[in-house]
Amino acid sequence: MPTFASEFSGIEKLYLVCAVIGGILFVVRLVLQFVGGDGGGDYDAGGADIADIDVDGDVGGHLDGDMHDAYLSFKILSFQGLTAFFMMFGLVGLAMSRQTGHNATTCLVVATGAGLGTVWIIGLIFRKAASLQASGNINLRNAIGQEGEIYLTIPNAGTGKAKVTVQDRLRIYNAVSKDKTEIKTGQRVRVVEVTPQDVLVVENVE
Repeated sequence: MPTFASEFSGIEKLYLVCAVIGGILFVVRLVLQFVGGDGGGDYDAGGADIADIDVDGDVGGHLDGDMHDAYLSFKILSFQGLTAFFMMFGLVGLAMSRQTGHNATTCLVVATGAGLGTVWIIGLIFRKAASLQASGNINLRNAIGQEGEIYLTIPNAGTGKAKVTVQDRLRIYNAVSKDKTEIKTGQRVRVVEVTPQDVLVVENVE
């Protein structure tokens, strides 16, 4: 091992360590996600600015949707993104340093760019996957005509949240008042429209 390590310069040792540790952690994390060992359970991706709750017949239920998804995505990308960054940073930096005649600064810049590019690509993949998953689960247009209850007060000309059963699942969505008036928590409402941003437009149920 000392003989092997002596073949690399100081910066090359840094690249090597980043590539090995980042690569191992990236692969382990990826495998755990696919085999269900991620610890977060299954979840549904909601539309833009949606906080969903899936009630399975008890108070505990499942907490799904965009707020949950955003939190999970943050955790996934903060770890998966970091491991991917260090993996590509190390691999590209080591390859540039060993195989090309570029100086250390150029290698460092290219390696950093490769790491950041990888993080961006992974983030894009997660967003696309969440979008595909959401489109296959809930058609929010089915909420039109359904009655529900205000979960978080809708202020005058503002946005609150409403609990509505959509496709036999009780969920919480961002909601606005049809007549721009305040609707307090607990009041019964009916969905009359869904905006392109997946926000429910509701009115009081007399």
